[in-house]
Amino acid sequence: MSNTFTLDPRLEAESLPFGRLKFCEVRLFDDARFPWLVLVPRRAALVEIIDLDAAEQMALLDDIIVASRMLKAATKCHKLNVAALGNQVRQLHVHVIARFESDGAWPNPVWGRGKRVPYDPQAAANFTERLKAAMGLR
Repeated sequence: MSNTFTLDPRLEAESLPFGRLKFCEVRLFDDARFPWLVLVPRRAALVEIIDLDAAEQMALLDDIIVASRMLKAATKCHKLNVAALGNQVRQLHVHVIARFESDGAWPNPVWGRGKRVPYDPQAAANFTERLKAAMGLR
């Protein structure tokens, strides 16, 4: 088994690079209908949160909190959804999704609701800048 971190091909195909936090690679999920970040711990061969040691679990939680605050500050959302499902992509990753009572899936989960709408490149760049500005990362 390799000790080199590589991003699952499906995560790479369905998301756009955003940056890094202390423990995770951060991706913007490529669906303009929902402000949505995907956090992927930069460790090889992880499937479950319990695969992390206690310090790594805390580092993941810290990154989830940073990403959640970033989304909330940038979007003024009504609710944040945070989930680690992995039913289709086994690599450990955490979804942080800003939800609005007016979004097309509310009050249900976003999965399986309509067809994904990829970002226009300029819209993705603008949203990424808004997120970074919300955290003072310009």
